[in-house]
Amino acid sequence: MAREFQIQVLPEDTINDAQLRKAIAKSIGVSETDLGPYRIDRRSIDARGRQVKFTMKITVFDPNEKIPGETYVFEAKNVSQAEEVHIIGAGPAGLFAALRVIELGKKPVIFERGKTVRDRRRDLAILTKNHIVNPESNYCFGEGGAGTYSDGKLYTRSTKRGDVKQILSLLVAHGADESILIDAHPHIGSNKLPGIIEAIRDSIRKCGGEVHFESKLTDLSTENGNIRSITINGDQKIPVNNLILATGHSARDIFYLLHKKNILIEEKTFALGVRAEHPQSIIDQAQYHCTVRGPYLPPASYSLVEQVKDTGVYSFCMCPGGIIAPCATSQEEIVTNGWSPSRRNNPFANSGIVTTVTEEELKNFRQFGPLSALKFQEAIERACWIAGGKTQTAPAQRMIDFIEGKTSSTLPDCSYHPGIKSVSLKEVLPETLASRLKFGFKAFAQKMKGYGTNEAVLVAPESRTSSPVRIPRNKTSLHHPQIKGLIPCGEGGGYAGGIVSAAIDGQRCAEATCH
Repeated sequence: MAREFQIQVLPEDTINDAQLRKAIAKSIGVSETDLGPYRIDRRSIDARGRQVKFTMKITVFDPNEKIPGETYVFEAKNVSQAEEVHIIGAGPAGLFAALRVIELGKKPVIFERGKTVRDRRRDLAILTKNHIVNPESNYCFGEGGAGTYSDGKLYTRSTKRGDVKQILSLLVAHGADESILIDAHPHIGSNKLPGIIEAIRDSIRKCGGEVHFESKLTDLSTENGNIRSITINGDQKIPVNNLILATGHSARDIFYLLHKKNILIEEKTFALGVRAEHPQSIIDQAQYHCTVRGPYLPPASYSLVEQVKDTGVYSFCMCPGGIIAPCATSQEEIVTNGWSPSRRNNPFANSGIVTTVTEEELKNFRQFGPLSALKFQEAIERACWIAGGKTQTAPAQRMIDFIEGKTSSTLPDCSYHPGIKSVSLKEVLPETLASRLKFGFKAFAQKMKGYGTNEAVLVAPESRTSSPVRIPRNKTSLHHPQIKGLIPCGEGGGYAGGIVSAAIDGQRCAEATCH
């Protein structure tokens, strides 16, 4: 008979299976010889006490029992001659929509404006070294979407929307480490994600689906409230019945296109701020209560939040052992984001520290209607580009200098490879928004020992936290309220925030093609 336990073990007890088995037997009060097979269902780090421990939820089976296998397996089908479902975008939403479309017995046809996951690398290298942005191939656009080269963190709060375990199981089936099935904060790493994305593409094609690269949606047409056709690259017109629009939060041209064609879009609340980077050792010492992090502990992370004048200031996309990346999608803008390799072994820890954009910040952009927040976002990114010297060099300031209103005379080493330039960030951020960030950093310094330091540098801006535009859809059918067959999806539609939630929404949108 299977029994569930919650136990705590020391980090050094996790180094190998034999050591862990011994620790489990001791924790539940049985001898090693009497301990049957076991399964780890959940694993997390508990750093609240002076001694850091791993908390594990385990299921122990009788000695003669077998551990049951995974309940979900992708159902591959030959759909080469089936009804087509067209998908715009090969990010997590688009790819997982395609897998679900196959399970439903239909043929997915994906059009991705960017390049294959490997071909993107050349453009990222040019962006980093030469400060040249390819507007179709960058950290946001291309196979795998923004998630491919921006970390691969897999935790989500959207468990009510779909089956998170199913998404993780699909990733494991395509090459991800099985640890993501049990970790409280699962992570793949930007060095491993490309291979997983390629494997998903291969699965789609082996089942008869199509994936087309450097194929940009440039127009769409409707008739009598139904989607009728799409135009790719300005000249290839394709009839469609169901169009899953999974273009990502940075596809501004899509928002402009829909607005121009009088297709309803809405302003959406989003957050904006800076990337805060510390030496990883400072975060380790604060979180693990140690001078030097032990060899069996991963680099420490943090999650911080503070209410300032009834508006939240909070950490976002925290990357231990990570790198700050240049994520602009057009030449005359600066955008930052963070990522970590699978080992999280870089010397810095970075996190977005952002605050919700308020009506006060948007008041001068109201003439743009549903594009008001998008225009505000564009203005901040361009201001940072100008302040940085009209290159991808980003404006930056030491943390305490920012709090005290001093321009930094020097800047610390930073993982942002295009380089940083000392700028008073009040020059590029609205006064009200900068003020909230200052109060937030002061509060964080009180909450976490060592957090408030001039060894930390703030790099601006962290502006692509989510889409500033929502493409509305019917709550039941998920189709656009004006146009049957047009299904807004994922982060670009305003319905997700990260790899897992986008993948879940992609599955839901695939199912909506059956309505």
